[in-house]
Formats: sequence, structure tokens, C-alpha cells
Amino acid sequence: MKAMILAAGRGTRVRPITFTIPKPMIPILQKPVMEFLVELLRQHGFDEIMVNVSHLAKEIEDYFRDGSRFGVQIAYSFEGRIVNGELMGEALGSAGGMRRIQDFYPYFDDTFIVLCGDALIDLNLTEAVKWHKEKGAIATIIMKSVRREEVSSYGVVVTDDSGRIKTFQEKPSVEEALSTDINTGIYIFEPEVLNYIPSGVEYDIGSQLFPQLVEKGAPFYGLTMDFEWVDIGKVPDYWRAIRGVLLGEIKNVKIPGKEVFPGIYTGLNVKVNWDKVNIKGPVYIGGMTSIEDGATIIGPTMIGTNCYIHKGATVENSVIFEYSRLGSEVRLVDKLVFGRYCVDKNGAAIDMEAAALDWLIADMRKTSVVPPEERNAIAELVKENNSDL
Repeated sequence: MKAMILAAGRGTRVRPITFTIPKPMIPILQKPVMEFLVELLRQHGFDEIMVNVSHLAKEIEDYFRDGSRFGVQIAYSFEGRIVNGELMGEALGSAGGMRRIQDFYPYFDDTFIVLCGDALIDLNLTEAVKWHKEKGAIATIIMKSVRREEVSSYGVVVTDDSGRIKTFQEKPSVEEALSTDINTGIYIFEPEVLNYIPSGVEYDIGSQLFPQLVEKGAPFYGLTMDFEWVDIGKVPDYWRAIRGVLLGEIKNVKIPGKEVFPGIYTGLNVKVNWDKVNIKGPVYIGGMTSIEDGATIIGPTMIGTNCYIHKGATVENSVIFEYSRLGSEVRLVDKLVFGRYCVDKNGAAIDMEAAALDWLIADMRKTSVVPPEERNAIAELVKENNSDL
């Protein structure tokens, strides 16, 4: 059976991570979120998967290749062009990407699944497809109910007693929302739905295709199901997802590595003297990471691979990406560190290099920055020498 994963977006709400990592490749404890989706599709017999790509497309293509090592077949539809020798992504929108594939050659010839590439889900796709077919639907949205204050981040769905969609609101205000049932970015379509999508233009599923289906009176349904759904739409969502995995709240993601002490997991060859550090789980520490004596790490916290944590540093309830060097003066609580950026749990980021704070947080692979005490000593020496002139 056939499926599509939407992976062409720029992921602007997950910056700075998506400056260098495409959204579907964002790791959930070392494993890209899209890999979980591929595994789910395979489990339910969807082994022919089309992926539309644009922003940082090569990162996705190089990892998944033809899909054979994941037990599926994967092909890619690139949206963009080469300008002055550079590959420029030009995403066509979620619906436009579907139409482009069909215009190239009719790929969608039976009931198919479309998944957004930025969410962790644990859904019985087989049961959902069965319901969709019984309804005679041309399109079905899989829904979940959220708290009213959260509706403005999602497409809101209003259905009648049979499940037929009466109204679709794309990210309404809390006051205007007509329901708390939201669109999860999981769709079941019949090939006929593509007749509603124009060719060669940018076109969106949520804001354009769905309202059109309602207006035309198409057999368009919404199905509420009980399943695990972790949307990684923004940096705070990602931070919460990692916390959820470490705390055991997200059941379909296994903490990798070896459990060296209760609640403390490590990758290969982690350098740490356990008797001389203060580490309280749940904590994951990636392979080839070094933690000096006197450091403190309080969970839920993830430390990526190839990091260096200096003595006296404190990391609590935080996510540290690979190749991060944390200086001895660092006190990180509720933070995410990615490259040169330190981000709080609300998504506000500080560029440590631009702020001349790279002696606190920097890339492990860079030349070591002179720590403040040495820098002060050098300044004093220079001052003394200048006074003698």
C-alpha cells in the first residue's frame, strides 16, 4: 500500500535546530522523528512511501536512501531548482506537493495515507483506513481533542453525529474556535481528492484543500481516535517530547544505550567518574561524551554525543545537542543547547557567539576559548606592560 510523508517545510518555528537539520530529521534521543513514521507505516502494510523534500533535502535522502534498510521502498519528489549553482528549495505546500507527484506520473491509484513528518504517533492505521472506507469518504482527518487554550496552534474540525465535517477552521483564535477537536496532520485520501488541487502552484491541505472540500460538499470525514501524538511544531514541543520520553510518558520510544544506574543511560565510551559527579536521572548521555569531576546533571536531561561538560557546570531539565562544550560557569535550567544557540523552554534563543558568551557554551570542535579567569589575567598583564611604556 502507498503513503506519503510531508517533509518539504522549512520548520521556521523550530529554529535554530532547523538551520542545519530538516524538521523530519530532528532526533528523538538519537533517532530521527521520520524514522518512527516509516516504522509505523511498515507495520500497517504501507511499504511504498513517497516523500516530498525541499529544505535540506539531501539530509533526508542520504539517511533514508531507497528505504530498503527500513523494510520499505522510498522515493523523493524534490521541490526547488538550482540558482547560480546553489540548490534552492521552493516548497509547493502540502497539497501542491501531492499534486506534483501525481502530475509526474499517476502514483496515487488507491486509498493512501499522508503523514506530516514532524510528529511522533502511535496510531492503528489499519483501523483508521477501515473506518474511512466504510464511510465512503474521499478524505478523512484523524483528530484529537485538546484544551481550548491550545486550539489556535491547530486546524479545528467540526463534525456532525456521523463524523462528516461541517466546518474546518485553520488556526482560529480561542474565541472563534467552534470545537476543541483538532487536525493531527494524519490524513487518509482517495485518489479523487487530487482533482480538487490545482497543478503547478503552491497549495496547502489545511487552509485551502479542506475548506474547498467542505464548500463542495465532498464526502469529507473526521475520526477521533485514542492514540499517542506528540507534535513537534515548535522548540518548546521538542523540549517536552524529550522530557516525555525520559520520564516514560511516551511509550513508543525506547531510551537508547545502556542503563548504567537506575534512570541513567549512556551510549558507548562515556568518560565519567561516577563517584565524583552529581547525576540524578532520568538522564541520557550520548557516546564519546566527557563529564569532568564536580559537574551536576539533573534529569530529565539529554546530553548528546561528543559533548564536554566542565567541572562545576550544572545542567538541569535540559536538552544538549551533540558536540556541545559547557564551561564550568554554566548553570542551565530548562534550556536547549544547539550549536552556538541557547534556547529557553518558550523558544527564545541567545546566539552565544554573537553575545561573546562562547566561553560558556561553544562547539566542542572549535579551538578552546580562553576562560574568563585566564582572560582577566592576560588583560591585567597587558595593562601593566602598557603602563611601563
